[in-house]
Amino acid sequence: MVENNTEWLPHLSSEIVSDAHGNLLDAYAVSLEGWRRGLKLRWHVKDSEKFSDMYTWFVDRPGQLFSLSSKDKTHYFFRTRGDKVSNEAVEIGKDKERTKQALMKAGVPVPEGRQFSGEETNETITEYASAIGFPVVLKPTDGSFGRGVISNITSAGEFEHSLGYLRTELNEPNVIVERYIPGNEYRIYVVGDQVVGAINRIPPNVVGDGVNNIKTLIEEKNEERSLNPRLVSCPVSLNQESLDFIGRKGYTANTVPEKEEQVFLSDKTNISLGGDPIDVLDELPIKIKDIAVNALKAVPGLDHGAVDLIMPPAHLNKEAGYVIELNPTSQIGGILYPMKGKPRDVPAAIIDYYFPETKDITFNKTKTYFDFHDVLDPLRARDVDITTVTPSPSGEIHAKKYTVIGNVQELGYHRGLRKQAFERYLHGFVMNLENGDIDVVVAGTDPEMVDDFKNALWEDEERAQVVEVQESIYEEPIKVGFEVKADLKTQIEELKKYRQELEVTEYDLKKAEKENRKYLKSLSWKATMPIRMMGAIFKRFK
Repeated sequence: MVENNTEWLPHLSSEIVSDAHGNLLDAYAVSLEGWRRGLKLRWHVKDSEKFSDMYTWFVDRPGQLFSLSSKDKTHYFFRTRGDKVSNEAVEIGKDKERTKQALMKAGVPVPEGRQFSGEETNETITEYASAIGFPVVLKPTDGSFGRGVISNITSAGEFEHSLGYLRTELNEPNVIVERYIPGNEYRIYVVGDQVVGAINRIPPNVVGDGVNNIKTLIEEKNEERSLNPRLVSCPVSLNQESLDFIGRKGYTANTVPEKEEQVFLSDKTNISLGGDPIDVLDELPIKIKDIAVNALKAVPGLDHGAVDLIMPPAHLNKEAGYVIELNPTSQIGGILYPMKGKPRDVPAAIIDYYFPETKDITFNKTKTYFDFHDVLDPLRARDVDITTVTPSPSGEIHAKKYTVIGNVQELGYHRGLRKQAFERYLHGFVMNLENGDIDVVVAGTDPEMVDDFKNALWEDEERAQVVEVQESIYEEPIKVGFEVKADLKTQIEELKKYRQELEVTEYDLKKAEKENRKYLKSLSWKATMPIRMMGAIFKRFK
C-alpha cells in the first residue's frame, strides 16, 4: 500500500480545511490564500455580478463562486479558475475534438485518433479503429471523471462490444477513438509559463499482506484515505465494474493476494474513482514540463489550468509524452494532498498570478482561517446574494490558552466570554473539558488585549465560580470569530430545551386559534357584527 503522507502544507492542515471537502476544497483553498494576504473576499450566488457572464456549472449550491479585491482591482473565481481564463478557452477545453485540433496546430503531441458523431455507423467506427491499429481507446466526447472511457481494447470484436455498450447502455452516440498509448499518466498544473504541481495518477489498487482478502484490503485502504482531505470523499469502490476487472485476471473479492503483490481494481486513473495521487514534480523531465506549458499556450485565453498527459516508455514511442486532455477548471486536491511526496502550493501560485503585488505578504499564513459554513449560511438561506468575509487580522498574531478551573461550564458564562472577546477585538473559542474545567483560547494583534482577557474570566460571578486560571502560549491555527464549543451533552440538552419551548409555543398557538374560532361562532360576535360594520364605514369616511 502506498504510504500515506500526513505532512500537509501547514497553512492547509486537515483541521483548517475540515469544512471544505469534495468539490468545495479547491475554492476554499484558493480563496483562503487571497484572504490571508489582505484581499477582500466575497462569496457569490449563481449569476451575481460578473458571474452572469462567466461560464460555470453546478453552482446552484453556494461555495464555488468567490471574488477577491485589492484597492485597484477585483477578480472573480469559479473553483480554481479565475476570470483571466476566457469562456472560449473553457469551451475548447470541454470539447475534446477542438482541444485536439488546437494542440495539433501548435505542434503538441497527441494520440492519433478522431471523433465520430451519432450519425456515423458502428461499422465505420470499427473500420477506423482497425485502420489505426489495436490497441485503442474508446470514450464518449464528454468523458468527465472517466465515465465511459474504455482503454486498451485489443481486437475488433472487443471494440464492437465496447462501442455498443457506450452507444446503447450509456446513451453516448458521439464517441472518440484514439490509439492506446501505454505508460504513466500525469496531471500537471501550469500557471503562466511555470509548472507548479504534478502528480502521477495511479489506478485504484491494493497491496497484499498475505493475510487479508481484497475486500478487507479495500476497507483498510479507505480508512487510510479518510485521513486525507482530498481522498476522504473518493473511496475505493468494490462495484460490479471492479469485480469484472479483477475477474478477468482470475481474482475475486475473497482472493488473498501475496505479500507486496499489487492488485489493480481498474485501469482508470481518476482520483474521484479511487486513484492514488503521487507527487512527481521534482522528478518530472524538462521535456514533459515544456509539453505541458506549450499545451496551455495552444489555447488562447487559457492562462492556467491542468494538463493530463501520458509519458510512454522511451523505447516504445518517439515522443516524450502525449497530451490527452486540458482542464481549465481543474481540481487541485490531489496536488495539495498527495498520498506520497510533497504537497505543492498551487493556490499561492494562482494568487501570485492574479495579484502579484501581494507575493511578499506572509502575515498569519499558518495562523488564521475562516468558518466556511458560517460564511455560506446566508447564501444557502437565500437571504443575500453576496457575503463578505471578516478581514484577516493584519499584523502579528498573539494567542494564549486559558484553562479555567471551577464551576464554569454554564453556557451563559461561555456566551458572556464571547461578548468580552468581541469587545477586545479578539478571536478564539471556549471548549468544555471532561473534568469540568474549560479551555478558552483568545488571539489578536494586540498582546495587551490578549493578556487583559484573563481578567474577564473572573468577572461573571453569577454564572461561574472560578477557582484558578492557568495560562499558556497557543500555537495552533485560529478561526476568525469566537466559537462556543459546547460539549455534546450540553448541545443535546439545549436542543431538548428548544424543542420543549417550541412544543409549548405550538400548543399555545393551537389553543388561541381554537378559542378564536369558538369566539367567531359565538352569539355575541354575530350580534355585534352590524356595529363593527358601521364602525368600519365611519373610519373609512373619516
